[in-house]
Amino acid sequence: MANPTAAMLVIGDEILSGRTRDSNMYYLAGELTRHGIRLMEVRVVADEHAVIIAAVNALRAQYDHVFTSGGIGPTHDDITADAIAAAFEVGITHRADAMALLAAHYDRSGLEFNDARKRMARIPDGAVLIDNPVSTAPGFSLGNVHVMAGVPNIFQAMVASVLPSLTGGEPLLSQSLRVNRGEGEVAGPFGALAAEFPDLSMGSYPFIQNGAHGTNLVIRGTDAGQIGRAMTRLAALFG
Repeated sequence: MANPTAAMLVIGDEILSGRTRDSNMYYLAGELTRHGIRLMEVRVVADEHAVIIAAVNALRAQYDHVFTSGGIGPTHDDITADAIAAAFEVGITHRADAMALLAAHYDRSGLEFNDARKRMARIPDGAVLIDNPVSTAPGFSLGNVHVMAGVPNIFQAMVASVLPSLTGGEPLLSQSLRVNRGEGEVAGPFGALAAEFPDLSMGSYPFIQNGAHGTNLVIRGTDAGQIGRAMTRLAALFG
C-alpha cells in the first residue's frame, strides 16, 4: 500500500513580503519523511479569507493530510481559524476547554486574559485540540486538516503532538553518490538506471565547487534492499 500523502499550507503576509523566512516547511518535511507520510505540495498564501478557504478545500480534497502554519494568534489579522470553519461550513465559538487552558495559563503568568487573548480559544465546531506545551494556545485538527502556529518552536511542538495520532507508512530512505561530472554528462546513464528501478525515486542535484561542476545523485525509496542494489549499479556507472 502506498504511503499516505500530505500538503502544507503556509499562511501569512509576512512570508510573502520577505519579512520572515519560513523554516516550518523544512522541519515538517523531515518529520513526515520519518513518519512515512509523503509531503507532495507546499503552498504559501496571504492573510486573505477567501484565498485561505480555496486553498484548504483544494488541498484537503487531494491529499490525505493538510498541515497549516500561521494565523492563529490574538491579532485582527489572525484569520486562519475562521477560514477553516468557513471551508468546512461549520460554526466557530470560544471553546470551553480552550478557554480553560488559556485562562489557567494567563493566571499563572500574572497576565490579563483579555479579549485579544481569548481569540486564541475560538475553535471551529467539531475540531480536536492540538496540544501546545510551549505557549498553551492550542492548534486544532478538523477532518484531515491540522492547524498549527507559525512560530517555529511552537509549530514543532504541535507537530510532535499530532504526528503520533496519524497512520504513517514505511519511512522514506535515501542514499547519495557525489560525482565530479556535470548533469549533462550523467543524465543519460542515470535516466536509464531510473527506468530499471521504477519503484525508486532518483534525482540529480548539480553543484559548483572551486570552479568545477559536479552532481549529487540521490536514490530514495522504502525498500532498503532495492536501494542497495541500485546504489551498487550507480557506483559501477560513475564510481
